[in-house]
Amino acid sequence: MKNETMMQYFEWYLPNDGFWWKRCAAKAENLRDLGITSVWLPPAYKGTSQEDVGYGVYDLYDLGEFDQKGTVCTKYGTKDEYLEAIRAFHDCGIKVFADIVLDHRMGGDETEEVTAVEDSPENRNEQVGGEQKVRVWSKFLFPGRNGQYSDFIWDHTCFSGTDWDENTREEGLIYRFVGKRWKPDTDPEKGNFDYLMGMNVDVENPQVKEELRKWLSWYISTTGIDGLRLDAVKHISFSFYKELLAQIRGGDGGSVPAVGEYWSADLGRLEYYLESVDNEMSLFDVALHYNFFNASTSGGNYSMRQIFDNTLVQARPDHAVTFVDNHDTETGQSLQSFVEQWFKPLAYAMILLRNTGVPCVFYSDYYGNPVRKMPMVPNLGKLIKLRAGYAYGEQADYLDDDHIIGWVRRGDDEHENSGLAVLLSDAAGGTKRMEMGKAFAGEEFYDALGNCPEPVQIDDEGWGEFRTEGGNVSVWARKSVLEDMVVNE
Repeated sequence: MKNETMMQYFEWYLPNDGFWWKRCAAKAENLRDLGITSVWLPPAYKGTSQEDVGYGVYDLYDLGEFDQKGTVCTKYGTKDEYLEAIRAFHDCGIKVFADIVLDHRMGGDETEEVTAVEDSPENRNEQVGGEQKVRVWSKFLFPGRNGQYSDFIWDHTCFSGTDWDENTREEGLIYRFVGKRWKPDTDPEKGNFDYLMGMNVDVENPQVKEELRKWLSWYISTTGIDGLRLDAVKHISFSFYKELLAQIRGGDGGSVPAVGEYWSADLGRLEYYLESVDNEMSLFDVALHYNFFNASTSGGNYSMRQIFDNTLVQARPDHAVTFVDNHDTETGQSLQSFVEQWFKPLAYAMILLRNTGVPCVFYSDYYGNPVRKMPMVPNLGKLIKLRAGYAYGEQADYLDDDHIIGWVRRGDDEHENSGLAVLLSDAAGGTKRMEMGKAFAGEEFYDALGNCPEPVQIDDEGWGEFRTEGGNVSVWARKSVLEDMVVNE
């Protein structure tokens, strides 16, 4: 069975030209040949404008089909082009994960006057103002769609609060509507982190819950997507997704997998969330991302033997989606924590060539990001191909040094020439003696990344003295593997 590898196939600074879905379709074969088994695509529905990346959700039913918010297409293209991109991926055996954003709505069509109280932005459990009338953009009429697919109209009863009063136009305030509450089963940051942005969807409203269930069933059946990437789950009632996923999987959704974005480096919170949703989804391993970030910014003073400590992939490997960076961690974004460039080959080796977690490769790391003047990560394509073809079999770890760490994968019978030795260092280069196994006795291993030119001889007992350069990674494999390292982008 082939190793799973996901790619986040977008980033924040893509051109706003409406051609993204066409570009996706054109690259499907390249991604298949590389070894990508699934792609996470950006939100496909209409946002506040064509410039919207997809998280300023206006109309979930408009996939680039209706003239709304000054445009028919989204930033990425039209509905037909989106569906064609999904078909292109499917034709290449690549699964498609759709970005699901249910926390908030933005770009309302009309205002309503609502009675609200002001809560502290830093402690949402603390009310700091009495009842007052506010004018909020809470009426969503979707005139361009005119009731097609759903005639549900969103008004202030569908939301629990917002951060904008059109009367005063003051920034930095949070208004909770009278008769509503922040959901208690959300992340405890800021006292209660139910509110994130825009008009906060009230998932306790029975009509809202039913409309979201109907929409998700419609979306899955309309698009044929294979999985869900759930945005901002720490800000939504934990019980909501537990119930919604059970309903969807009991209907047309089948066994559709889901991965949630719970942005916290606290392993305890990640594990508590998984328990709260009955392990019905996986989570991105934010804790591991921050270990990578801290190691990359520590100037060689990070203890690499602890790189997997307190991470989801260590504690709950079957529910961990590992990653190095994403669109939110990019420089200038809300969760800025971009892993430094020199460390990225090491980090990618640690998520791609080990036997736990499902790795997710970031688009900008693979292709580079000219807008942010970030180059592609060296040898990332080779690391993906090494995972797809050769990172199989029993794993033995050598995480026994503060700087030079490694592991071996001893291969299996199902994958020809499988078996690798990985060695990396965040400081000076050096060697480590690691056991590949007697099945490899007498063979020569070569660095498939080309960083160390001299081969390593495996001795009669199956051991080899493997090398790595300073601040780099080497992946040692049979010589025949090197011929498979051509990457067609």
